[in-house]
Amino acid sequence: MSTIAAACAWPARAEAWLDDRGTGAWIAATVLGFIAFWPVGLFLLFYTLFFRKSGKRFERRMAMSMPGGMSGGRGCRSWSYGGPMAFRSSGNSAFDAYKRDTLDRLQREQEEFEAFLERLRASKDKSEFDQYMEDRARAARAETTAAADRPDTDVIEDGNSPKA
Repeated sequence: MSTIAAACAWPARAEAWLDDRGTGAWIAATVLGFIAFWPVGLFLLFYTLFFRKSGKRFERRMAMSMPGGMSGGRGCRSWSYGGPMAFRSSGNSAFDAYKRDTLDRLQREQEEFEAFLERLRASKDKSEFDQYMEDRARAARAETTAAADRPDTDVIEDGNSPKA
């Protein structure tokens, strides 16, 4: 398991563990957090009050309201159109076909847009690099011509060579 995946996984496991034990576990964790180190307790208190949204009921409600729910992807919490909830039958075959086509089209458009952004970034990087190399070559040429225009300091004005 990569370190990023491990960093994303442990908070979810801890939250699931506390959710399995109920509200009392959350209260106990918050109190222990205040005793051990007050910022941890404060974080748990705010998380419980404002972000937790009564645990599994909130997750079920979000899974039903969002196409695909909250399922894996690129980050710790990413939204995607895939997953088991995306193609759950509504009972209307025409709507299910429309939903499947729309989700496929959106997925394809998202992939095309991400590819476009990658090409755009590469193009911008290349143009910036080309500009840098051109500026550097121009500065080198200017330095060479300036050195050629300077009089040689070893030659004396009257044409005699310097004495050693």
